[in-house]
Amino acid sequence: MSDKVYDYVIVGAGSAGCVLAARLTEDPQVSVLLLEAGGPDKGLMSWQIHMPLAFAEPLKGTRYNWAFESEPEPFMDNRRIIQPRGKVLGGSSSINGMAYVRGHARDYDRWAQSGLSNWSYADCLPYFRRAQSHEFGADEYRGDSGPLKVSAGDVTTPLSKAWIEAGRQAGYFITEDMNGYRQEGIGRMDQTSWKGERWSAAKGYLRPAMARPNLTVVTRAQSRRIVFEGRRAVGVDYVADGRQQVARAGREVILSGGAIGSPHLLLLSGVGPADQLRDLGIEVVAELPGVGENLQDHLEIYVQYAATQPVSLYPLLKPWNKLRVGAEWLFLRRGPGTSNQFEVGGFIRSRAGIEHPNLQYHFLPIAITYAGTAPAAGHGFQAHVGPMRPTSRGRLWLDSADWRQAPRFVFNYNETENDRQEMRDAVRLTREIFRQKAFDGLRGEELAPGPRAQSDAEIDAFVREHGESAYHPSCTCKMGPAGDSMAVVDGEGRVHGLEGLRVVDASIMPSIPSGNLNAPTIMLAEKLSDAIRGKASLPRSEAPVWIHPDWETQQR
Repeated sequence: MSDKVYDYVIVGAGSAGCVLAARLTEDPQVSVLLLEAGGPDKGLMSWQIHMPLAFAEPLKGTRYNWAFESEPEPFMDNRRIIQPRGKVLGGSSSINGMAYVRGHARDYDRWAQSGLSNWSYADCLPYFRRAQSHEFGADEYRGDSGPLKVSAGDVTTPLSKAWIEAGRQAGYFITEDMNGYRQEGIGRMDQTSWKGERWSAAKGYLRPAMARPNLTVVTRAQSRRIVFEGRRAVGVDYVADGRQQVARAGREVILSGGAIGSPHLLLLSGVGPADQLRDLGIEVVAELPGVGENLQDHLEIYVQYAATQPVSLYPLLKPWNKLRVGAEWLFLRRGPGTSNQFEVGGFIRSRAGIEHPNLQYHFLPIAITYAGTAPAAGHGFQAHVGPMRPTSRGRLWLDSADWRQAPRFVFNYNETENDRQEMRDAVRLTREIFRQKAFDGLRGEELAPGPRAQSDAEIDAFVREHGESAYHPSCTCKMGPAGDSMAVVDGEGRVHGLEGLRVVDASIMPSIPSGNLNAPTIMLAEKLSDAIRGKASLPRSEAPVWIHPDWETQQR
């Protein structure tokens, strides 16, 4: 091993890794090495990261993106579903859509009920607040002095106003803050941008910490395996600058590679299902059958309409307008480029008897795909919608002991009748919102799913053909008590049966939260940074949470 010993070696400079590197090095007596397989978030092409409107650009290539894809999905016409993951400082927080969404309070209460008593919403809310610096300042739910800058969506544009008013006309609540007292309803969305720039975990947490002498960051460092002495993790074997190296950890190795990267490295290192490892010639260090299992994600579809007035972002697809918007952003930090354009959205319940919202909306004032293609030449708008708590489960596994080969995975999207029914409900309820009077002067023909998709079978076929990942992979190294045979880590991220090894990222979520995952991942890392440092948890919150009083009998 190398002579250099760090207290902590962190694998992965994504959302969680950046938080941990920053928080652990607040103690000047602690040394941290942060290994990132990707490159820095600066350089000639980094405008793709930092301009909010350009968020689709990093998804098109491999400069900042692992560009994974699933195995053929058996319930999605055997399509391979694209799964981008950040390969750059900041990880996926540097290439995501920047939606700042926490999920519902009941998500965390559900975690607590699974045997993780200190993961209730009351325990988590203080860490959401500690992480955040919101444009509107602090209250019982928001923070105003955290590293993560958050801006509020613009609700004054014609299409944003129409979306909110149509939601009201359809009988839904208007929520002032879907991350606050009442998630349920239609309203503005928050985004991780500030003064016209993306505010990634790298910008908020890592950049200030990199000035500290006790933090070492190595980019383009691909980890090969965890090094064990007996059942204790003592270092990480990695390749950087074409050389194989080993970094030693005096206290702990911490994996923050995400829901794909962390189980991949565990499996390569001999931690996982024993039979699978032996078949590949990998020596078993610890048999943990849950590694790679329980894979969860959000599946989305687009409900798209043509617009009858020139109120959308369609003109920005023209090359000359792209240049104008880019120049305006680059030199003045103003104009359309300063926003992800997910200004409004919402959460609703698809039927009575569901306690908290199970469908999420992102409204976008253009008819377009994540890849940046438009289905029709002209103005349009759309709602991304999908189920929040799917019952389908996937898995991740190896078919090679070669660390350079990506793992294989399948989500099994839409495997269950529950998930298929929620997608049918999503299409029909969204059409109902768009039929409201608020859109009468704006609504043209339905572009997708299209008027011919009316029956259950026709909607199912549309979802199979066009459904896309929301890019929220999670739960492949789930937290759980020692008595849970499929749990990989305990409530403090420590890998069961091993010493000196933790996992801290979205992979350890026991079940997927009801919303985008960046904010929950940052909260999770904030909370576990205190556990790693041996600090007392923040005092529990007493902030109330709104639940529809008639949820058992009413859909809205």
